[in-house]
Amino acid sequence: MPPAHIALATLVAAVWGANFVVIAVGLDHFPPLLFSALRFLAAALPAVLLVGRPKVAWKWIVGVGLALGVAKFGLLFNGMEQGAPAGLSSLILQVQAVFTALFAFVALGERPGPVRVTGMAVALAGIGVAAVDEGTSGPLLGFVLVIAAAACWGVSNVLTRKASPPDALNFMVWVSVVPVLPLVALSLLLEGPDRDLAALRSLDWTGVGVILFVAWIATIFGFGAWGFLMRHHPASAVAPFSLLVPVFGMSSAALFLDEAISPLRWCAAALLVGGVALTTLSGNGRTR
Repeated sequence: MPPAHIALATLVAAVWGANFVVIAVGLDHFPPLLFSALRFLAAALPAVLLVGRPKVAWKWIVGVGLALGVAKFGLLFNGMEQGAPAGLSSLILQVQAVFTALFAFVALGERPGPVRVTGMAVALAGIGVAAVDEGTSGPLLGFVLVIAAAACWGVSNVLTRKASPPDALNFMVWVSVVPVLPLVALSLLLEGPDRDLAALRSLDWTGVGVILFVAWIATIFGFGAWGFLMRHHPASAVAPFSLLVPVFGMSSAALFLDEAISPLRWCAAALLVGGVALTTLSGNGRTR
């Protein structure tokens, strides 16, 4: 990869890592489901008017929109509201690689080789260490919700692989259209119209900035740039940069949110990043 593309991949990882800090700030302004709905609304409009018609079947757009937009981000935002730290959340979400491999085995017949199985075991050991740390120092419910979010991300990855969108940005913009109404309905049902209206009435420039960063920078720019890199380079050259996301996530959370990183959390990070590296970089597995 040329230096400019290496810099771009690193920038995307930094944006996605710092995004967890921005989400934590946003949760001080909005209920989690409403926040997620506003994020996807801002990502979809006006971009949906500029990217052209969808280039894959609607069933894949709807499927990924529900799995990624409603389930994954709904669980993630609720998990962080329940107390899951931003830095730890950026780390735990990387276990999506393990869920993706498991779901791909069930749905696509992709048999993981011995190196990938070893990586999955190491990553799960990291989850266990993180659970011990979180169980003694923080709310376990938020931790569990973030793991559930990672599982939903794995489902959306398998659906995206089946869809094989030729244009990642076009696909992501149309996927962003799907979760808005379901998230609004869930927010009204579970969070209540009074809480939603109070958040909207108290909207300030910080709240606007948070929504725009999460929607335009982390989603539109991030996925657009990542899709550009994937079109110009082998996946094996681009994928390792995603391992920088928890590095930036944990460091930015420590810097801006004063989140302490315990020795157990460092151990969990080493196991998770190492296991995910083995899981994602060991080839595509054998197709049955």
